[in-house]
Amino acid sequence: MDWKEALLQSKLWLLLLTCLILSVFIISLSTGVLPISLKDIVATLLGNGTPQQELVLYQLRLPRMMIALLIGAGLALSGAILQGLSRNSLADPGILGINAGAGLAVVCSIFLFGQSKGSILSSTFFLPVFAFVGALIIALLIYSFSWKNGIDPGRLLLMGLGFNALCGALLIIFQLKMDPKDFQQATIWLTGSIWGAQWPYVWALLPWILLLIPISFLKARSMNLLQFSETVPHVLGLKVESERRFLLILSAALAGACVAVGGGIAFIGLLAPHLARRLCGANYFSILPVSALIGALLLLLADMIGKNLLAPADIPVGIVISVIGAPYLIYMLLTRKGVGLKS
Repeated sequence: MDWKEALLQSKLWLLLLTCLILSVFIISLSTGVLPISLKDIVATLLGNGTPQQELVLYQLRLPRMMIALLIGAGLALSGAILQGLSRNSLADPGILGINAGAGLAVVCSIFLFGQSKGSILSSTFFLPVFAFVGALIIALLIYSFSWKNGIDPGRLLLMGLGFNALCGALLIIFQLKMDPKDFQQATIWLTGSIWGAQWPYVWALLPWILLLIPISFLKARSMNLLQFSETVPHVLGLKVESERRFLLILSAALAGACVAVGGGIAFIGLLAPHLARRLCGANYFSILPVSALIGALLLLLADMIGKNLLAPADIPVGIVISVIGAPYLIYMLLTRKGVGLKS
């Protein structure tokens, strides 16, 4: 099956998810501490709104929602790649420690450089770089320690759990040594609060996502082949280990860029690919685009709930996702049969 056939097969889900994203986007745009009607939204977008409406829409809501869409799609793709790589539906950049590695790198950089004006971190474009480096180091460590005459998916998952715990412990140590102001900011960020709901953060994240999503889609064939036993991909000409290394780096890059802006948002990389697999089967030509849309929808929805449920106070989006994701993870574990991607 190629891209054209896969997209035709899953076109109804793609269309439905796109419509749902548009619907949630419009609802989220109109709700909040200052509700704005659909008529006023259209008037503001056409340049006929009040200064207050322009401020709320252009400076507060639109950048925040764009960031939610980008992070949701990026984390979902990162999770889909890890699940395909490890052949385990419980793999997720949060569970494997890649998010924690990215978070540790960002917290270390805050600890070392601070966020004062003139610091290297005062530029939004450096945060994704630090996060990517942290995620990449942890991903390569997981890969290296999992290697024993090849990579066993089960060992890869267990190593990831170990490094996740290690990064969590180091995060606590660095936080305890921080300046109280930086400590508070890092703590809020680590719960999964969208770091900066401003346009510069959108422009910092957008190039990463626009570059990495097409590369992920181009790797769908390799990921389909990796689902077979070890000999089949070799016979079909796939360089298995080099392809695994590349996919791991790709997943780390996606997760690192998203964590830099969105903080420690867990479960998106677990939920979205799992739901996509249930909707359109085990073909990665379909799983990848459907996962990206489901991830974007879930995070946009969680952001809307977080900003409205206890308004004017904001609930970090990571907490909303955890409230949804944790019961689903328990359900998956209770209904899981055997290993692999069947569950």
